Amino acid sequence: MEKRDYYDVLGVSKGATKDEIKKAYRKQALKYHPDKNPGDKKAEDMFKEAAEAYEVLSDDDKRAKYDRFGHAGVGSSAAGGGYSGGMTMEDIFSSFGDIFGSGFGTFGGSRSRGQYVNKGTNMRVKVKLTLEEIAKGTKKKIKIKKYVACSACNGSGAADEQSISTCKTCNGTGHATRITNTFLGQIQTSSVCPACGGDGKTITKKCPKCYGEGIVQKDDIVTINIPAGVGKGMQITVTGEGNAARRGGVNGDLIVVIDEKNHPELIREGNDLIYNLFISIPEAILGANVEIPIVDSRVKIKIEPGTQPGKILRLRGKGLPDVNSYGRGDLLVNVNVWIPKNLNREESRLFEKFRESESFEPKPDKNDKGFFGRMRGYFE
Repeated sequence: MEKRDYYDVLGVSKGATKDEIKKAYRKQALKYHPDKNPGDKKAEDMFKEAAEAYEVLSDDDKRAKYDRFGHAGVGSSAAGGGYSGGMTMEDIFSSFGDIFGSGFGTFGGSRSRGQYVNKGTNMRVKVKLTLEEIAKGTKKKIKIKKYVACSACNGSGAADEQSISTCKTCNGTGHATRITNTFLGQIQTSSVCPACGGDGKTITKKCPKCYGEGIVQKDDIVTINIPAGVGKGMQITVTGEGNAARRGGVNGDLIVVIDEKNHPELIREGNDLIYNLFISIPEAILGANVEIPIVDSRVKIKIEPGTQPGKILRLRGKGLPDVNSYGRGDLLVNVNVWIPKNLNREESRLFEKFRESESFEPKPDKNDKGFFGRMRGYFE
């Protein structure tokens, strides 16, 4: 299933204000809230999808990246397609719970969130790609040092099963609740249990390998699927490949930041590529067939007789693919005429004759905007 457009998820236009986005999210969140749809998996997925959309569109930086690069620019799952499931219900309530208002787990205590779930910390790595890898997409295997569940205790932190008991303070829920009477009614607050730190259990005898933490550091190889057309600064989130949580829980995520290696001949401008071609004076005058590079090979192009310096030739579809599969960019060839600095006597006499010829008198085009003007026109 393909991931839906965030604006469509919330039912707002791309020019929507922050207030409009917030109101739209509140409407969706209340509609699909678990309290109103108990046991409805589809409603829960819609609830999470709306929260994911709001998380991006309510943040100016994330929204700008999403508008430019789509889901790949804001940490969509590397596998692509469908809801990534990166946000848990606890994440949503802790981040956006104030939006729901009264009646949904804030006033009167109608909602019980169950046991507190530990989540491991996220990790961030930078991956540098060549232009060829960006053009085709690639798989990268990277070695990272991260925390994983202890193999000796299976992540429990205890020396044996008999050493684990339910926390008496929170009765295994991992959080302590308190109800306060106010003039608005009863207000329920919830916090991590101070006795067990949110684990819901206590350990009398710690694991000798991890010293009761449930995690150990280890080198791991992670395979990352990188789609074609990514750009510098883009982020890809690999769900569950971050650090393991202490004493069980949910793994953190691995956030992959894209960087680019400079190509020796081609310059990237969005999805377009620019190549500076140098030809000789005779080639500019008489025309020629010249070979130029594209991303994965070389092609021949024709230089017409009388080609002027600064002329830009466009090779359609020879640029980079769009990360959201909206076609490909072009290759723009900027033609430069090489002027020799040192001539021998015979060459100098030849050009003296050329200077006297009417054919070699400059005839500038008054409508020519110059190189930068022409280039600006191509990218506007």
